[in-house]
Amino acid sequence: MRLLIGAVAAAGTYFLYTALVFGWREIHLSPALTGRAIERDRLRQWMNQAGLSDVATMEFIGVVSAVTVLAATLGFLLFGGVAPGLAIGLFGGLIPIGSYRLRREHRIDEAREAWPRMIEEIRLRTASLGRSIPQALFEVGQRAPESMRPAFADAHRQWLLTTDFERTTAVLKARLADPAADVVCETLLVAHELGGAELSQRLSALAEDRIQDLQGRKDAVAKQAGARLARRFVLVVPFGMALAGMQIGAGRAAFASPMGQVVALVAIGMVAVCWIWAGAIMKLPEAERVLP
Repeated sequence: MRLLIGAVAAAGTYFLYTALVFGWREIHLSPALTGRAIERDRLRQWMNQAGLSDVATMEFIGVVSAVTVLAATLGFLLFGGVAPGLAIGLFGGLIPIGSYRLRREHRIDEAREAWPRMIEEIRLRTASLGRSIPQALFEVGQRAPESMRPAFADAHRQWLLTTDFERTTAVLKARLADPAADVVCETLLVAHELGGAELSQRLSALAEDRIQDLQGRKDAVAKQAGARLARRFVLVVPFGMALAGMQIGAGRAAFASPMGQVVALVAIGMVAVCWIWAGAIMKLPEAERVLP
């Protein structure tokens, strides 16, 4: 019975997570064959945005699996049952994913803050200082945020080896995996290949658009500050109460009983659902990459 409950909880968590993170809608252990390449590309893009460009996909999966096993072991020792241990293991396996998701969001926010300034610098260097488009791009890349500089360095290396600006911008877009970078690179590529007397005006308009988007997001995040703080209590308070209850009388023995296992499993599931649901509600829309 315990194994059955644990298996059902594991399957539910799996389907819920894959639906929210990867957008899978089919009830399968993996997406359809025709969509596997797209899913791999999405995962690779996610890892690039999180700063894991040099990490193999299987290595990342291995780390998540190891954390899952460790969390499941701790859950079993804490609650004395298989079902809560499996649920906590699955929930714990989301910790490295959540950690890198926060890192990804920080890098995206950092790039979003930097792009208006960088676009304006490219405009000034090409229009006022007489720099070529590739030279202006690489000079500005040297002054980019630390997390973006490796991508510009790889693109510059590609340019020195091939002097092919199309391949150079392709490298930069792949490494940054950022919608703003896609638009900037395509604008510069067209101007470089066909010439563009209106490049300065286009870059100025693009910088203004990025500034407006940045300001709108800052306003939205400021309004959500209280809700984000309350969301953290969804994790802290229930687990804190559970630990306190286990220290009183026969609290641990109550959790080890069959009914206690079911109650603990349901409670852990409710905490996980509330946490994911609250995050989905407060998630701000991300710009789609239309020129990847």
